[in-house]
Amino acid sequence: MINHPDYAGLSAHLDDLKNKCEKWHRPVSSYFLNEEEQGAMMKIFPPSPYVRYDGGYEGARRKKVIFLYDEEDDFSDIACIKAKIDQRFRKIGHRDILGALMALQIDRHALGDHFIQDDHIYIYTGESMAKFLCANLLGINQLSVSFEITDERPVQQFAQKKITVVAASERADAIVAALAHISRSQAKEMIRQGLVQLNHVTLEEPDELCNNNVTISIRGIGRFTYAGSARQTKSGRIAAEFLQEM
Repeated sequence: MINHPDYAGLSAHLDDLKNKCEKWHRPVSSYFLNEEEQGAMMKIFPPSPYVRYDGGYEGARRKKVIFLYDEEDDFSDIACIKAKIDQRFRKIGHRDILGALMALQIDRHALGDHFIQDDHIYIYTGESMAKFLCANLLGINQLSVSFEITDERPVQQFAQKKITVVAASERADAIVAALAHISRSQAKEMIRQGLVQLNHVTLEEPDELCNNNVTISIRGIGRFTYAGSARQTKSGRIAAEFLQEM
């Protein structure tokens, strides 16, 4: 049985922002939404010249919903801060950064993507929060850091590998079974339990098709992007190619 999140409050919040945008004749933005929240809200507030989902860079995972009064407006209140780090003597990772942020009692929705790249920590957030973090986020797991606001817009990189799985068809249950190395009946049960997402929305029906570059996330297994069917086997099954996130 799928346990659906209650998005009524979020939908009402976005509807209120939309009304304020129209009333005040100026752009307004929400807090940061995770991918599942975005997937749910895009059904109600689809992207358009007046509705933009923005995380600070192309391909961001956590994004704000920005309502625009003028479709030519390029408004964004997202800032990026960075800190150079030396990890020769103390290694830190994503969880360390998030732990340090939570220790400052910051709401997760105030934060966009954050990652380590090229000996720097990058954190996307709102403009006012960026100033707060520069002044108060001075250490991460006993590693001293000094953040500054930057005009750079680095893109988070994810290591991927190409895999090929043999599945009975492009039906969701068949693909999940192949990716998770389980039976079709077990795959259907995972879907019923709400453990599978298709393009960041909880999958409800096992017969939905997994094609056209969709992203499928299986809890406890991983995240995969469908890259197409390479060939059909002699038995009529398909050899499906995926990019698996490492």
